[in-house]
Amino acid sequence: MVTIQKDSEKQIGQFVAEDYRTAAVFSKYKIDFCCNGNRTINEACEKKGIDSNVLLNELQEVLNIKGEQTIDYKSWPLDLLIDYIEKKHHRYVEEKIPVLRQFLDKLCRVHGERHPELLKINELFTASAGELAAHMKKEELVLFPFVKKMVSATLHTGTVEAPHFKTVENPIEMMMQEHDNEGERFRQIAELTDNYNPPADACNTYRVTFAMLEEFEKDLHLHIHLENNILFPKAIKLEQQFS
Repeated sequence: MVTIQKDSEKQIGQFVAEDYRTAAVFSKYKIDFCCNGNRTINEACEKKGIDSNVLLNELQEVLNIKGEQTIDYKSWPLDLLIDYIEKKHHRYVEEKIPVLRQFLDKLCRVHGERHPELLKINELFTASAGELAAHMKKEELVLFPFVKKMVSATLHTGTVEAPHFKTVENPIEMMMQEHDNEGERFRQIAELTDNYNPPADACNTYRVTFAMLEEFEKDLHLHIHLENNILFPKAIKLEQQFS
């Protein structure tokens, strides 16, 4: 039996990094485990007006369930985790953005007059699409290659030339700020869509678009979690070995 009552001062991101099944509990209570994963259980519960014992009991129930497999991302080598993020999450974003933009444009044309909130949703998603494209390129061309160099140097007992950004913490800080921006945009989208519940008069395209937006947000939460709570802290720790 796993006992976690003593973990009320543990950071949310650590819970999810150790067992991703706990993410469902935090999502249920609208507690951000990816962008704001550096808060403790007590801090998050106090802000939301939730009894921390109730949350801890639900987390304990999830952790005590046997037989459910959860991917242990935390144990993966950093270069493998980077490849996974690029091939799964970056590719997902690239594939879904054009489809969602097309659907949202259509909804605005057909239903925008009766549902003006669609115009704001489209505006937010369009901004997110542009920012995410630039964000992922910075990771793929600057941050990730440097982390891979450090991994390679560790394996071959080599050295790493100091990067132009001086320390890996500088691009990481920028990436985390950009993650916060996207998290805030999707909080607004979730609110405007009534948590992705289409109105009674919604057509099939309307329903499919909201379902896709919800799936996009869930993928983004896992994507940001893998970077903020696992990849970035391990990259900082790895760099310290070379200093």
